Amino acid sequence: MPTAILTGQPVPGSSLEGDLRSLGFDVRAAVDAADAETLLAAVPADQRVAVVDARFVGHVHALRLGLTDPRFEAAAIPGAVTARPAARPALAGALRTASSDASNGSVVVGIVTDRVAELLGTGLHRPELGELVAAVPRDPQARNEARQAVDAVDDEAIRLRTAVKSRDGFFTTYCVSPYSRHLARWCARRGLTPNQVTTASLVTALIAAGCAATGTRGGFVAAGLLLLLSFVLDCADGQLARYSLQYSTLGAWLDATFDRAKEYAYYAGLALGAARGGDDVWALALGAMVLQTCRHVVDFSFNEANAGSAAAATGPTAALSGKLDSVGWTVWLRRMIVLPIGERWAMIAVLTALTTPRTTFCVLLIGCAFAACYTTAGRVLRSVTRRAVGVPPGVQRRGRSDRAVRALADLTDSGPLARACAALLGRLPARPPFGSRLLIALPGAVLLVVAARTSGHGSWWPVLAAALYVLTSGAAVARPLGGALDWLVPPVLRAAEYGTVLILAAEAEVNGALPAAFGLVAAVAYHHYDTVYRIRGDAGAPPHWLVRAIGGHEGRTLLVTVLAALLAAEDFTVALTALAVAVALLVLFESIRFWVTAHRRGAPAVHDEGEPA
Repeated sequence: MPTAILTGQPVPGSSLEGDLRSLGFDVRAAVDAADAETLLAAVPADQRVAVVDARFVGHVHALRLGLTDPRFEAAAIPGAVTARPAARPALAGALRTASSDASNGSVVVGIVTDRVAELLGTGLHRPELGELVAAVPRDPQARNEARQAVDAVDDEAIRLRTAVKSRDGFFTTYCVSPYSRHLARWCARRGLTPNQVTTASLVTALIAAGCAATGTRGGFVAAGLLLLLSFVLDCADGQLARYSLQYSTLGAWLDATFDRAKEYAYYAGLALGAARGGDDVWALALGAMVLQTCRHVVDFSFNEANAGSAAAATGPTAALSGKLDSVGWTVWLRRMIVLPIGERWAMIAVLTALTTPRTTFCVLLIGCAFAACYTTAGRVLRSVTRRAVGVPPGVQRRGRSDRAVRALADLTDSGPLARACAALLGRLPARPPFGSRLLIALPGAVLLVVAARTSGHGSWWPVLAAALYVLTSGAAVARPLGGALDWLVPPVLRAAEYGTVLILAAEAEVNGALPAAFGLVAAVAYHHYDTVYRIRGDAGAPPHWLVRAIGGHEGRTLLVTVLAALLAAEDFTVALTALAVAVALLVLFESIRFWVTAHRRGAPAVHDEGEPA
């Protein structure tokens, strides 16, 4: 149980002690900084401690934001400061200094918390309180005014409003969040956790996929309704986390991972339902998954490449974007045309209920293709035009942080073959065209896809193209990905690998080949998403042994082309299935082991408010 230490003389009639207990704190009183230091030393080192001025007047939610958020090691609001175990030594040192100041008269009893917060310095998180009140009145009149200010503001209404994601799509903002936040509060009052709601959303989506797999009109209607319900629960889990500040590393991973699992399982359900009606849409289902995954990789790569870079927000393209964002209707239009998860799932649900799986996938592919072109073109323009504002062409690498370069290298998912080629080809000239890693990776990727598409099953041309792809992808990562457009290298490699698997499975022209390819791409895509979530959580990329075991993108691609050349169509399907199972077992085992272990070890909680997925 966390401990709250009250400093200074207690105020008759104050509800502070009760408020702190309602937040789960064990409350203890200290008369001065020295006494607070003694009480702090008695608290077990693995527990959170808060030091609160006994004269504090404010909203309970202000205390909640300042003292209970698990994402920050140390935080403060006026009159209160807190530290998690990692920041306890700093808190003890600050109290020691405050006690020394008090003994020589430079700090008086009752304002210890402000001095402690000042001593903790820049590593201290100070939440935005907005209309919420948090104050330490110095006299009865000021205390009365502070109490009136507290009574004038409904902190529960603010808590409910701020539970909604600050930046979201139009459909989510206006069609789901107005009531899903009340569902989140209902869950909080009944002791449900965000992870439980996330799991309920996954189960609902899997049931929806099962309904779609029936291939009946009633099943399609039920599937559409359940998919919408799953999305409502998906919104509610994040709102519950924000409402009750129940952030966790495991929760963030579950939320992100289950979103992808739900959508892609639903694609499979639709394809199975169409097959029951005599229509084979597995190629469309796999194409939709490939396109959506590549879109996400573009988002992740661009964001990671520009993390911490001021240049990303400069240039004429960024300026134009800022002007458009200043006009209300253009903001919502731009958020809708990128087809975020809310709009995308609503479209899928309606089309499932009213049309056929083939129509659903065709519309989805067209919409996602347009969104991909729009977002990628904008980011390419941002990357190119930012050079005009003080980033000379010759110093692009220096304009990208070491963390960004390392993240891009991890996102390439290069295996032992590519790394060996990188070691051999690392002496290529660094100036253009070899200075741009994209210009090395793109030709090999395009040639691979073209060879797979223009050769029938059993041809060795895709194998030769895959061998060249191994060389070009290795050469692309031989030097740091520091060029203006080198963030496009990971999505190019993803498109080449996924697209080759799709095309070779379609060329086999036997039942089961495309579903097996769907399973393989799903397993590999999970590995790539898991890599992104680890990087976002500052946990680094998956271990090298895992990347080596599953071959890296180039090893898997080469293996699939060899299997397609050597095996008959039926045997190729069996091989794809076996490869999919092997990859899935390895990546799931390592991923689950890593995230559960990180959660048990008390890894810092994360909560990503980034782009709508």
